[in-house]
Amino acid sequence: MLTLVTGCRGRIGATLVSLLHRDGHAVRAASRNPDRLTDPTAAARTTPFPTAAGALPADVPVVACDLGDPTTFATALDGVDAVFLYAEASGIDAFVSAAEAAGVGHIVLLSSSSVLAPDAHGNPIAASHHAVERALTASPLTTTLLRPGAFASNAYQWAESVRARGSVDLPHPRSHTSPIHGTDIAEAALAVLTDPLLRNAAYHLTGPESLTAAEQVGLLAAASGRPIAVNTVTGAVWKKSVAPFVPGPIADALLAYSAAADGSPAEVTGDTEKLTGHPARTFATWAEENAAAFRP
Repeated sequence: MLTLVTGCRGRIGATLVSLLHRDGHAVRAASRNPDRLTDPTAAARTTPFPTAAGALPADVPVVACDLGDPTTFATALDGVDAVFLYAEASGIDAFVSAAEAAGVGHIVLLSSSSVLAPDAHGNPIAASHHAVERALTASPLTTTLLRPGAFASNAYQWAESVRARGSVDLPHPRSHTSPIHGTDIAEAALAVLTDPLLRNAAYHLTGPESLTAAEQVGLLAAASGRPIAVNTVTGAVWKKSVAPFVPGPIADALLAYSAAADGSPAEVTGDTEKLTGHPARTFATWAEENAAAFRP
């Protein structure tokens, strides 16, 4: 069985490729810019935060697949049995049609737990993921939905401020999430791709504990061996600070989410452990692994 993994410039996709390859499964790595998959230094030069993947196994074939460009779909899907798919709404109808034509049997979607929120209908983050979910579940393709919440790697957004000033600006320091380690997401994807009994279901993936943003900063301080101050700022100030890399509607949605979660513990599920076979990795583990990014 051949699996196509999209989004392989990111750590989750690249980790999944390595896991599939390690276990002897046929896998094809895909990216909008496939040349950067074979040149990790290119990814490092073009990525503002250290989230880009390292080198893939040398004998894994690489193919172009731009999820917003249907002209790339047929070649990428040729001979493919299963797909690990990122949620890009703009080309999803064409992707579903191409996958059906290619004989794909199973798609694992990296969705988002935002689709489960009461205000999902008005949230642009949830809306795009829900559109992809809807297109897939309405098709004859077997679809498995992975719905992680906050990624532990979201903390990279604080790295530049921590390195430069030793502080983090937060609009809601007491806002809770249950951050999940990217490796756990990749291992969950491996499980549902390789075990037929786990398919055709939806899984809400979380880390093992609910933490406030300030508590996450504290764990980063402990891991990096330096104090990190937390400055409470207004939503407007925070939105202006992230404007260069976060579109306004997305920033508004993130602000609304953090305000709603202020002082309210985040849900912690057992789905990560159910799929991976081990307790979810802690944010402290992620902080220790990535401490160098938060040092001068």
